[in-house]
Amino acid sequence: MAIGKVEICGVDTSTLPVITNERMRELFPLVHSGDVAAREEFIRGNLRLVLSVLQRFHHRTDNVDDLFQVGCIGLIKALDNFDVTQNVRFSTYAVPMIIGEIRRYLRDNNAIRVSRSLRDIAYKALQTRDRLQTEWGREPTVQEIAKQMELPEEDVTLALEAIQDPVSLCEPIGGEGADALTIGDQVRDDRVSADGWLQDIAIREALNRLNEREQKILHLRFFQGRTQMEVASEIGISQAQVSRLEKAALSHMRKLI
Repeated sequence: MAIGKVEICGVDTSTLPVITNERMRELFPLVHSGDVAAREEFIRGNLRLVLSVLQRFHHRTDNVDDLFQVGCIGLIKALDNFDVTQNVRFSTYAVPMIIGEIRRYLRDNNAIRVSRSLRDIAYKALQTRDRLQTEWGREPTVQEIAKQMELPEEDVTLALEAIQDPVSLCEPIGGEGADALTIGDQVRDDRVSADGWLQDIAIREALNRLNEREQKILHLRFFQGRTQMEVASEIGISQAQVSRLEKAALSHMRKLI
């Protein structure tokens, strides 16, 4: 996400005004009485608050213009619901509203559907991580986060992994042009090796050199999981003959391999 871009939704963020707490207190009664100009001044004066909240989502790849618009919706909701009689700064009340609106948008528009309960755990874990990092001056471990949340470590790990953005295997990670490396180049399946491929090729070649009846017996026995009695019934020979032909075919293949 281009979090450092200056122009967002056609607005030059470097020229956004800064509104004082005194001016906000003057505008509140006018806004709540329906004064459109006062409302516009109040919202425009707090757009920098939306920008500061977007910094929390710098790791996302979502379009910053979209997140900014969603954050503005959260700002407007905060303004409409703010109780001026409470001894709370507007920014203290508005920030959670803006964050909540952005998180709902991200949850509803994620390419991979994740349950709400899992997302709630993940976002609480991120909040706990930020709090502990501020208090301790270092990055807390998953075990420490889980202990603070009084949840199993496995649940926290699963939740945090669930909200990660999917990444294409074609995503470049180094190099340029034809020499560029992708994530797919670095992925390996330890269950499959070059030796395994060579062995498969050798078995296939050896199998092809058997006669048609031997190939059919081995195919039914080892690729379809049939018993010798079932193979005998299908081919029209005795089970003893199937057993003898199977052993002979396997012996022949071992020599070829």
